[in-house]
Amino acid sequence: MSESRPRAIFFGTPAFAVPCLEALCEVAEVVLVVCQPDRPSGRGLKLTPPPVKQAALARGLAVLQPKKVRTEKFAERLREAGADAAVVVAYGRILPVSVLTAPRLGCVNVHASLLPKLRGAAPIQWAIVRGDRQAGVCLMQMDEGMDTGPELSRRQLEIGPEETAGELSERLARLGGQLITEDLPKFFRGELSPKAQDHDAATLAPMLRKEDGLVDFSRAAQEVHDLVRGMAPWPGAYCFLGGKRVKLHRTRVVSHAAQTQPPGTVLRADRHGVDVACGEGVVGLTELQPEGRKRQAAGQFVAGHRLQVGSRFDSTDDA
Repeated sequence: MSESRPRAIFFGTPAFAVPCLEALCEVAEVVLVVCQPDRPSGRGLKLTPPPVKQAALARGLAVLQPKKVRTEKFAERLREAGADAAVVVAYGRILPVSVLTAPRLGCVNVHASLLPKLRGAAPIQWAIVRGDRQAGVCLMQMDEGMDTGPELSRRQLEIGPEETAGELSERLARLGGQLITEDLPKFFRGELSPKAQDHDAATLAPMLRKEDGLVDFSRAAQEVHDLVRGMAPWPGAYCFLGGKRVKLHRTRVVSHAAQTQPPGTVLRADRHGVDVACGEGVVGLTELQPEGRKRQAAGQFVAGHRLQVGSRFDSTDDA
């Protein structure tokens, strides 16, 4: 008689978590999927189910969307599920002890950083903004802290020099699924040894705010380029030209050499691109989006704004 499959609960909400849910279905019996409530979205603010809910319903899985997780009723529902473990991937809420201890083996988390670096809500974006060259995913035994539990296993990859947070997120989501497929069965069998994190080496990756995307051209060109990549697709990098907000979608580092022109000064503006002086070096703006318009190539932006050498991009809306 074949050995029965382990029973698991899955916690997750955004598209990033879907590959892990799909991988979990391959190695365990998923008895319950927990995600955040449906939210209004789009121009009509239509109530829309999160990606994890859509994926779970497509597989015929039971879905729970509690408004509150710190209730005895919710903890009891989890205990009734009779799960061996819960897998948490970008669920979006801090889980109390009553939830963490509901499954037999507790809860494990797939976190998108190389812990203890970048604990928190936005590790992928801040990895790029801070100029990291490697990223990864860690399987971690959860405790009451924020991404502080002992590590069980990890996978690592190189961050591309032009890669955006959105692009890296897709790769890390697939890597998280691979981690679940290969290592979660070992966890169920007791073959993974938890390793305590070095808390003194920890860094934080706080939740993103719209103002985090403001570009400061007094920084080095590489830092400006990394900010634009890290803020794509949300909240988006932006600056101002003549008092009007301009989003920056794509950039490139043109030069690392010291500049004599003030930061933000346009050094080139033609159909091939827009080059802007930084505190150190030059950054090329290759895709921009004027306020109230669609994103466009630099050449189109130059023609539409009659942008000239000597014009100035600013970090404030003072015209």
